[in-house]
Amino acid sequence: MNERAAPALGPLWHVEGGSTFFAGPLAYNASHQHGAPVYLAGLYGSFRIRFLPGAWIACRTAFVPAGMRHELDCSGDPLAVLYREPEAGARTLLGLMGPGEEIDGARVSQSGEIESLRAPYECRRGAAWAGEAVADLARFAEQRDGSSPDARIARIVAELSRRQDTRMSAPRLAASVGLSPSRMQHLFTREVGVPFRRYRSWLRMRSAIAAIIRGESFTGAAHDAAFADQAHFANAFRNTFGAPASASLVGIRRR
Repeated sequence: MNERAAPALGPLWHVEGGSTFFAGPLAYNASHQHGAPVYLAGLYGSFRIRFLPGAWIACRTAFVPAGMRHELDCSGDPLAVLYREPEAGARTLLGLMGPGEEIDGARVSQSGEIESLRAPYECRRGAAWAGEAVADLARFAEQRDGSSPDARIARIVAELSRRQDTRMSAPRLAASVGLSPSRMQHLFTREVGVPFRRYRSWLRMRSAIAAIIRGESFTGAAHDAAFADQAHFANAFRNTFGAPASASLVGIRRR
């Protein structure tokens, strides 16, 4: 049973630092996989998630590791989606969850951090202070996480984020931390959860979304993020999120 009726508000996006945040109504998201770990929270009630080829599970919160294929069914209800870049550890977001069921590295629960994600969504100017709320949550999650990511891979991820150059080569970055390209690729997949190339694609997607949030056109944002054209961006978006870009990037709230 829902806690209260959801307000009729447009989708909210925020991309800053090591976090990407979305809150808004979602219907059905087909099978997809992300380049970063993600925390999901039903803002007014439960949602359904399926880790292929398993059965549908009703839950209130979920943690999905990077690269894990899943489907979502929210029936049009608002969902909060928080991605955290892996330099702080791939499982940091587990700190936001209550006890639950572990499924191949993922977790589903009937409890977890919800109110602090619902608050910016309910504010019509939530985009103006979503960053502060997300930063507070990220710090809280990091304090509760006991993992220690490989320092060399953390340096590579931080360099990619800092340079905002998703075309930086694997050999160059491997050499910068004293690793061979093959060893770096192996460690990167182990630490981040997805191969190096897929993670670079995720950074390109993040960059395009950030540009659209700033008010750029879909075509301009796609080109700036090194997609061949708008169609290439649209296809990548559907593969990443399981739904068309129009479902969550049209009518977004801005500062």
